[in-house]
Amino acid sequence: MKSYRKELWFNIPTRRAFINITPQVNECLKESGVKEGLVLVNAMHITASVFINDDESGLHHDFDMWLKRLAPHEPVKQYQHNVGEDNADAHLKRQIMGREVVVAITDGKLDLGTWEQVFYGEFDGRRKKRVLVKIIGE
Repeated sequence: MKSYRKELWFNIPTRRAFINITPQVNECLKESGVKEGLVLVNAMHITASVFINDDESGLHHDFDMWLKRLAPHEPVKQYQHNVGEDNADAHLKRQIMGREVVVAITDGKLDLGTWEQVFYGEFDGRRKKRVLVKIIGE
């Protein structure tokens, strides 16, 4: 069995963003040489997320608005975590959107549904963060 590991690094200039990382994951898959197996893609920071959904700007806007209603950034004093910080909402948003995804690899390709893409969700940007890509298989 083959094993492959790579870190993808992101430094998003805004507080929140959704980035399609499917091309980077596909590149990792190509580098790994795995034809049948699994890929794990997970955010290695507690205020970021990895998830699968549609790459449609209206949907991304809806995600952003929904998350703002569920966990508004302000007033920052509403969160106990924000004593000396201002990112409690980002921790909550990450919890909602998820930490990682696992995707099957079939015939050397990501076995995603018709409209599915892999996304990095940033909820407290403006600094360097990483995503782990771990691939195992034959």
